This record gives sequence, C-alpha cells and structure tokens, in this order.
Amino acid sequence: MSITLDSFALPDGLVWTDEFAWSPRVQKTDYSLTGALIVQEAVKQAGRPITLTGGRNFAWLTRTEVITLRVLLDAGTAMTLTLHDGRTFSVIPAGDSPLAASPLPVVLDSGPANPNGSTRYVLETLKLMTV
Repeated sequence: MSITLDSFALPDGLVWTDEFAWSPRVQKTDYSLTGALIVQEAVKQAGRPITLTGGRNFAWLTRTEVITLRVLLDAGTAMTLTLHDGRTFSVIPAGDSPLAASPLPVVLDSGPANPNGSTRYVLETLKLMTV
C-alpha cells in the first residue's frame, strides 16, 4: 500500500520520523501557596506532528508533482493522509515551510540550472500535523 495525501500519491520511500516523539498527554505542574504540588493533566485533542522524511535515493518526485503537492499544501484545508499500513489521519500543513524538495543532483553536480516538468526532485521532508 502506498502513502497518499488525499488523492496525491507520495513516494513509498518516506518514513514517519517523529512517530514516537509525541505524547497525547499534556501535563502542567505548579505549587500552591501552601507548598502542595498541583498537577493538571489532559489529553491533547489534535496537533500531533507527522514529519515524513525521504533520503536522497528513496523519495523522488518530478518537478510537476512537487508543484502539484505545493498547490495542495497551499490550499490550507484539511486533507486525509493514508500511510503504508492503512492508518489514516486528518492533517494540515505544519509551520511556514512544510515542504522541502530539491533537484536530484547528478554526480559532481548540484542539479539542472533550468529544470523542466520531468526533472526528478528529492522529497526531503513533508511536515504535517493532525487536526
């Protein structure tokens, strides 16, 4: 099964790098005037980060696909992310720059100076968060 963002197929080489770096529990501690510890706990309703990362050889898109993905992210609406294992999440782009992609370099080269629609790009990171 492939990874999809709504109907857009993402490269299979993406890995969810911060899957276990988040807890649904939030806790705040403070001390009362008497010195007693006050602990407030709750369960987060949303906001789980989902950072999908690809390596230089594992997550390639064409320039046309990168532009399509950028337009999808710029819409700012909630999207459905479906992972390899079938789990689904309602997500929005996270932060000011949720997409990092660069032209696939050729050996001893930094990539084409004037890429066309079929030029291969490396999808480095895609930052999303649950809503």
